[in-house]
Amino acid sequence: MKILIVGAGRVGYAIAASLVSEENDITVIDQNHRHINYLQSHYDLRGVRGDALDPTLLQSAGAEDTDMLIAVTSSDETNLAICLLAAQIFNIPTRIARVRKHQLRAYPRILGEEGFQATSVIWPEEAITDYLCKLITYPQASQVQEFGDGRAYLLAVRTKTGSPIVGRAISDLDAHLPNIGSRIVAIFRRNRVIECKPTTIIESNDEVFCLCAAQDTPIVLNEFRHNEPAIKNLILAGNANLAIALSNQLFESSPANTSLNIRIVEESAEKAEELARIVPSNTIVVHGHYTDEDTLVGADIETCDLFLALSESDEHNILSSLLAKRLGAQRAIAMVDRESYGNLMQGSQIDITVSTAQAALGELIKHVRHCDVVAAYSLRRGLSEALEIIAHGDRRSSKIVGRTIQEISLPDGCTIAAIIRGEDDNSVVLMGRPDLEIEAEDHVVVFVSNKRLIPKIERLFAVNVGFF
Repeated sequence: MKILIVGAGRVGYAIAASLVSEENDITVIDQNHRHINYLQSHYDLRGVRGDALDPTLLQSAGAEDTDMLIAVTSSDETNLAICLLAAQIFNIPTRIARVRKHQLRAYPRILGEEGFQATSVIWPEEAITDYLCKLITYPQASQVQEFGDGRAYLLAVRTKTGSPIVGRAISDLDAHLPNIGSRIVAIFRRNRVIECKPTTIIESNDEVFCLCAAQDTPIVLNEFRHNEPAIKNLILAGNANLAIALSNQLFESSPANTSLNIRIVEESAEKAEELARIVPSNTIVVHGHYTDEDTLVGADIETCDLFLALSESDEHNILSSLLAKRLGAQRAIAMVDRESYGNLMQGSQIDITVSTAQAALGELIKHVRHCDVVAAYSLRRGLSEALEIIAHGDRRSSKIVGRTIQEISLPDGCTIAAIIRGEDDNSVVLMGRPDLEIEAEDHVVVFVSNKRLIPKIERLFAVNVGFF
């Protein structure tokens, strides 16, 4: 696929780095020559320096025969205008814009064919807010991703000594939870994937990926991390807008979250006063810098169950999280976009690192895949993926419909975790047992341990042309 990416900042970089490894023909446009030079020196792609709102430059970048345009600059207006140019002048079939202003969600006609003609819009700030909200609600997990419009969750959990399933075989999970549907789809031990057989013994500090129905999430998590305390005192620092959005969503998403005590650390005195007037009643705004020890002490860091560093500076987020842990915070989550930093800090003194760029990538993946993908998530900082794919066809035209899971030739490292069958309130989540037969229009949840296997999954779900 020929893909034109406009914007080589953190989000554009992550998208280019991910897609170029999948044998796509990638061109990146940015006005910053350092961004372009860095990408070209590290990846097999073409870089073009200049203003993408110039049709001549778009033409020189190959827009006339491009299959997909992805506009991810820091400006909503620029991204939308580029989509309009791509549609009106170059007739690029797929046009995706990154938009930050969530208020524009109320005006889909402006974004779509009657307006700026974006075929799809990604909202990375909303995606990261949703993601953080789940991590706060389920503190045992290092990743929580949803499928079937929230009917099923894929959980990544670092197992803990003394928990019920540690030291036992995978098959014992069903014995422990006889009335709960769950499926362990992958185990990473010392960063290497190991075979998931019923007899495989789960060890302490394994990274386990398990799928279950959403309502069973607390029970399943307790098997891997026993007696993990709930989050009660929370400190949000480094990004006031994200902190407010997260606070509001926490209180709206679950009645249990109304007992949270939230403190927001804001460096600007003027902004702090403004925030103090609009925050919920159980939220306090603290004026000061989040890397300052006195400020954190003043925010009662010693009583903090979870500290979140949310700024655009990886270095400040890492420093403040380490300082917060030293001063008494029980857990810390840091926003870290640079992959090398994230891999270094994840699971060390910093419990979890998250990435806005990876959140944007998760929003984008489903538009790039060559099958009917409803949801897609980049896992383990882009090394693995989880996909929700609709199965089409019949036994003659499809390699999966009308077959049990054990009859399907899945690549090694790929697992059908579950299927979601039916629509709306009539839908059911069925765990991916070997004897489960896949029917047409089932939503199939697939875990892929290495994204290099994605093309094989796409071919597996392809339907013969004669079916249509």
